[in-house]
Amino acid sequence: MQTVNHLEMLRNTVSELREGGKTIALVPTMGALHEGHLTLMREAAKLADHVAVSIFVNPTQFGPGEDLDAYPRQLAEDSAMLESEGVALLWAPSVQEMYPAGFASNITVSGVSSGFCGADRPGHFDGVATVVCKLFHQVLPDIACFGEKDWQQLAVIRQIARDLDLTRPFASDIIGVPTVREPDGLAMSSRNRYLDEESRAAAATLPREMREAIARIEDGQHVGRTLAALEDALLGAGFSSVDYADLGDADSLELLEKLGDRKGRLLVAARIGGTRLIDNMPVGAR
Repeated sequence: MQTVNHLEMLRNTVSELREGGKTIALVPTMGALHEGHLTLMREAAKLADHVAVSIFVNPTQFGPGEDLDAYPRQLAEDSAMLESEGVALLWAPSVQEMYPAGFASNITVSGVSSGFCGADRPGHFDGVATVVCKLFHQVLPDIACFGEKDWQQLAVIRQIARDLDLTRPFASDIIGVPTVREPDGLAMSSRNRYLDEESRAAAATLPREMREAIARIEDGQHVGRTLAALEDALLGAGFSSVDYADLGDADSLELLEKLGDRKGRLLVAARIGGTRLIDNMPVGAR
């Protein structure tokens, strides 16, 4: 595996990997890798000749008071995991390399970024869209793999690929990989390590209550009352607050008051033990 920290060397390395018509799949990450990330890499390896992984804790997607400084950074450990997965390229730029002096551009995506985490974390998806667009232009991947755990982020990234006419990757080559879960159902996340034993046990209530809410909605029960009951169940289980628990259209993320024959997505963000957890699951037509 080649580890690259500077843009000029990255371009040379990418050119070498492409020799002979070889293809590249990119897996963007912020590090603190776990099995969910490794699943993305394994899927990427099925789809392209080489896998490139970026590790960059992007400051522009963190708001005031969020966990930028505390976010785990473990490049040596992450690098060893990437080596064991057969990754060809690790792109690990510094903040100065990614945002040099005088950097003044920003990508804003309307619509899909407006609600859910976009409403609770102003500017977050501007930071995501900008850094991912830069990563796409830097690595020029044929394919990019993202986890479905952050469904709204996936929607935003596909939107910029369509709107900006990206060719590497095309929007259709941005692959959503199903969420990897712990044995008790909790979605794998780098932030799970922040949970103490009591909070970690209570956190498993989140996917369980989500599945129960989905069953009620698919059975035709009232969406608003079902979502209110879901929030009450989470608060009763030890969550300190629920940022949102909403049913959205799976593609546009338009809020739905009833499911009908549309493909829906139940999206939830809730806080427990000082940690913000997000999750989502499909609802209705599969």
